[in-house]
Amino acid sequence: MSDVIHLLPDHIANQIAAGEVIQNAASVVKELMENAVDAGAHRIAVHVKDAGRTLIQVVDDGKGMSETDARMAFERHATSKIVDARDLFRLHTMGFRGEALASIAAVAQVELRTRLQGAELGTKLSIAGSTLELIEPDAGAEGSAFSVKNLFYNVPARRRFLKSCETELRNIIKEFERVALVTPHIAFVLKHNETELLNLPASGLRQRIINVFGKKFNQQLLTLETANAIVHIEGFIGHTDAVKRKGVLNFFFANGRYMRHPYFHKAVMQAYEPLVPAGEIPDYFIFLTLDPSTIDVNIHPTKTEIKFENERSIWPILASVVRETLGRANAVPSIDFDTEKTLDIPVYNPAGATVAPPRLQVDHQYNPFRSTSHPAGSEQDWAVLYRGFEQDRDATQQEDFAAPAADGRDDGLPLFPDVAASYFQFRNRYIITPLKSGLVIIDQRRAHIRILYEQYLSNMTQRKSVSQKILFPEIVELTPSEAALMPVVADELQWLGFELNPMGNNCYSINGLPAGVQDCNPAGLLKEIVGDIMEHGIAGNGRRAETLALSLAKTAAIRHGKTLTAEEMEAIAAALFSMEANNLTPDGKTIMTVLTDDELARRFRQ
Repeated sequence: MSDVIHLLPDHIANQIAAGEVIQNAASVVKELMENAVDAGAHRIAVHVKDAGRTLIQVVDDGKGMSETDARMAFERHATSKIVDARDLFRLHTMGFRGEALASIAAVAQVELRTRLQGAELGTKLSIAGSTLELIEPDAGAEGSAFSVKNLFYNVPARRRFLKSCETELRNIIKEFERVALVTPHIAFVLKHNETELLNLPASGLRQRIINVFGKKFNQQLLTLETANAIVHIEGFIGHTDAVKRKGVLNFFFANGRYMRHPYFHKAVMQAYEPLVPAGEIPDYFIFLTLDPSTIDVNIHPTKTEIKFENERSIWPILASVVRETLGRANAVPSIDFDTEKTLDIPVYNPAGATVAPPRLQVDHQYNPFRSTSHPAGSEQDWAVLYRGFEQDRDATQQEDFAAPAADGRDDGLPLFPDVAASYFQFRNRYIITPLKSGLVIIDQRRAHIRILYEQYLSNMTQRKSVSQKILFPEIVELTPSEAALMPVVADELQWLGFELNPMGNNCYSINGLPAGVQDCNPAGLLKEIVGDIMEHGIAGNGRRAETLALSLAKTAAIRHGKTLTAEEMEAIAAALFSMEANNLTPDGKTIMTVLTDDELARRFRQ
């Protein structure tokens, strides 16, 4: 029997590695930006076309590469950042695997123009599908310029599975933001199809956050900092007034590297729990700096998972500093009522003399419940009035619970609500009404959500909107990711009833709102709806319309705790029973339940 085990060719091995390292266009942007940071760049420009399908270009002014280094950079496991295994535990660079460029070159057409600082000539190199096609001298600028064209051109299955341009662009923006946040000393530019999305000058961390996510964050950020022998923690957390359910910005960085860490997230949330409503999440930007030998970043090719040696020790430190920061921000100054030995503040006298303020004279015999026109002990004394009130109340109670008259008529007021009415509201949450087979109990909010959802979805399907003008238009500032989504959902928002005008710099003017939501915060309503779309994706127009209709219905629907009139309950029940799908909300929650006659009979059996 012949031998069957053999080494894979390099181009196949590179494509296999690319399947883990390069998942989409955002992965390419991340790897190239991290390489530019490691090269000591002061300015990094990212240009993409068609959300990275056609072109991804990253230009930096770093130290550049020689001709030999430029050629070696595309070999697997070729790197300048580590020499031996011990270097894995003292990393100070973003990259270290030596797989990124080889993986990119395996699934795309790559052109590199680079020149060492101080060198007269640079190098131009072209490689496609791991095959070197061109290398020649070049008079390019100092630094490096990578151009990645036709991503996954030789892997059609991977190219077909790329998501919509809007989704891919949002993923690119997210990776761009993560690198930009951790390196505020570097200037960044991001352009898509020649349109500038972000232009971030070198700045401090707080200003970088404001430049990326908007000016509103300036008032919401609370400074966080502590240091000990285990870890140094710094950054910013959101004020308790700024918590939200969707579109939350949660960033953890360890030694300058973005990471996901649910365990540390729980530490932050534990500090917020007593101060915010259930389900509300704060924004935070938290940077951990610790000994590189106590962490392991070599867990996953994307390098977003990090193992900590002192994880259990860091958890209480993080929770404590967040709690302390919130305590300082929400501290209430005490009021000192001790006026002894206090200075008298002079009062201005128009006659020219400065006089001391008059001392407060207290009448200890004054009784606010005694009329000044009736002396103590008279019939108007408050105690006498109280006895009169008690007598009136006793008489009223006797009338309320009066026994039926001798002729069978009940002239007394009923003890319970009118149970003869068709609809009864229980605990301001449920509507109860009789059926032929028993009783039906309806959740008033969920029923209203279902009704409004069908109305909004019908409006979008028929492309008709019912909008009400706002007297004073409101300006809403969106994040770059949210702004990139707006052109995609603009038509659906208009059919829902929103009237929006772009103002530039990711800002929109809200001139009209859907009917029935005028009591809502316009900016918060729009951001919540956009957040829902971002969370659930925008794969198809039908799915987009459903997500938008459900988000708006949840915002406009009546809340639990609202008292309803008999007419309002009847209207909700009638509209609900007229629908075919009336037992579940669009997101699968039960709207009503039936208590049958048989079930009632079983409960009263003896």
